[in-house]
Amino acid sequence: MALDATTEGAPVLFRGGTVLTMDDQHTVLYGTDVLVVGDRIAEVGVGLTAPEGALEIDAAGGIVMPGMIDTHRHMWQTAMRGYGADWTLTQYFVWYYLESGKHFRPEDVHTGNLLSAWESLEAGVTTTVDWSHGLQTIDHAEAAVDALAAVPGRFVLAYGNIQGGPWEWAADPALRSFLDRRRGDLYGWQLAFDVTGDPAFPERAAFEAARELGLPVTTHAGVWGATNDDGIRLMTDHGFADESTVYVHAATLSTDSYHRIAATGGSVSVSTESEQSAGQGYPPTWQVRKHDIPVSLSMDTSVWWSGDLFSAMRTTLGADRSREHLEAHAAGDTVTNVHLRAEHVVDWATRGGARALGADELGRIVPGAKADVVLLRNDSSPVSFPLLNPYGHVAFQAQRGDVHTVLVDGVVVKQDGKLVGIDLADLRRRAESTVEHLRSVMGEDAWAAGMNPEEPGEDDKMLDNPYQYTDFRTDTTLARGSIFGEPGAGE
Repeated sequence: MALDATTEGAPVLFRGGTVLTMDDQHTVLYGTDVLVVGDRIAEVGVGLTAPEGALEIDAAGGIVMPGMIDTHRHMWQTAMRGYGADWTLTQYFVWYYLESGKHFRPEDVHTGNLLSAWESLEAGVTTTVDWSHGLQTIDHAEAAVDALAAVPGRFVLAYGNIQGGPWEWAADPALRSFLDRRRGDLYGWQLAFDVTGDPAFPERAAFEAARELGLPVTTHAGVWGATNDDGIRLMTDHGFADESTVYVHAATLSTDSYHRIAATGGSVSVSTESEQSAGQGYPPTWQVRKHDIPVSLSMDTSVWWSGDLFSAMRTTLGADRSREHLEAHAAGDTVTNVHLRAEHVVDWATRGGARALGADELGRIVPGAKADVVLLRNDSSPVSFPLLNPYGHVAFQAQRGDVHTVLVDGVVVKQDGKLVGIDLADLRRRAESTVEHLRSVMGEDAWAAGMNPEEPGEDDKMLDNPYQYTDFRTDTTLARGSIFGEPGAGE
C-alpha cells in the first residue's frame, strides 16, 4: 500500500529485514518483521500478521535499525553550509563569536533550523539536539522553536547565547517566560553554555538556573585553548555535574577530569569530524572508553562538515584505530585486534544518544519502544549487497542515499528515498535570503575573506629533498634541476 492522506497514521509493517534491535544484548535478527502501531513498536518477529489498513514495506535485503540521535548540532548555522571548509577553530570563533554571528536575524536562525531539521531526517537522524547558541534575543529563540516544531522530527533545544554571559541570560525572566510558553512544543530542552575555568566561577548562576528550571546542561568541555580541566573541577566541586550533563568534545582533558566525569555519571558527545579538523584536540574515544564513560555522537555544524551520523561513525572508528596503531608502533609493537568495533559506534549513534538524553524509550527496536525506525535499503546501488556484517555495513558502507524509509513517532517522514512533506523550493529561497543578507551586511571583501582564509606563509615551505638529484635507474647523480635525464648527466 502506498502512503497517502488516507493511510497516514496507519500501522506500518517492515517485512523480512535484518533487524538491529540495539537491545541490551545487541540482538541481530534476520528475515524479521517489525510492526509499528501508533507511536510504538508493537511486535518484532517472523511472519507477523498485518493489521487491516497497514502500510507494508519490503525490508528484505535491507537493515531495520533505530533512528539515530545527534547530541550536538548547531542547527542555526546550516544556511552557511560548507562556507568554513578551510577554517580552524580560531577562525570559527572570530567569525561567529566576535564578528559575523551577531548579524543573524531571527529569520536566519529559523532558516538554519528548518534546513538542518530536514537534513537530519533525510539521513535517518530522528532525534537532534539543537545546540542553539545563536539565540541573541527571545525573538531568535521563538524563531528557532517555530522552525523545529514545523518539521516532523524529534528535537531538543539546547538554549544558549554566545553574545552574552550565561550567568546573565540564564537568569533573565524573559527566558523563563519563553520556556513557560514553549516548553511543550518540543521533545526536550537543555541549557547550553561553556565553563571557562575562571576561579570566580561566574557560570554558577547559570547552573543554578538550570537546576531551578529542571533542565540538563550541555557544555563544550576540553576544547584546546577555550575550556579545560579547571572547568570540570569547578563543576564537580560545586555539585553541578551529574548524569544528565553532556560534555561535548572533551578532547584535551586530564585523567583526573575523565575520572570526575565518570564518577558523576556524565556522558561525552564526540564530534570526530570536528575534532580532527578544527583543533579541539584528538578525538577522545581512545581516552573515554578507558574510563567507561558513556558516549554519543554528533556532527557539530554544517558550516564545515557533513550532516549525517554515517560520517560520524566512520571517522570515529578511523580516529580511534589510528591512535591505537600509532601508539603501538611507537612502542615497537603491533595491534592484532582493534578495541573499538563497528558495533560500538552503531550503539553510540543510537542507544548512546538515548542514554545521554535520559530517553530509554528511544534507540531500540523492541516492543514498547518509541517507533523511531530507519530502513537502509538501496536496490539501485551495488554497494547494498552482499549484506554480511550488518554493523560493519552501517558504519563503513551505508550513506544517506541508502536511507529508504524513516519513521518518527510512528509517522512516515521519508519513504522510497524521498522526504514526505518537504517544500524544497521554499527552503532554497529561505537559504538564499540568509546568504544575501549576510553578504550585504558584511560586504563582498569580508565575505570572500571569511570563506578563503589566508594560507600559511613561507615558514611552511616544502623541505628540500636530497634524493631528487639522483637517477635511481642508473645510480647516477644528476645536476640540480634534472631528475631523470640522460644516463651520465651530471658526471
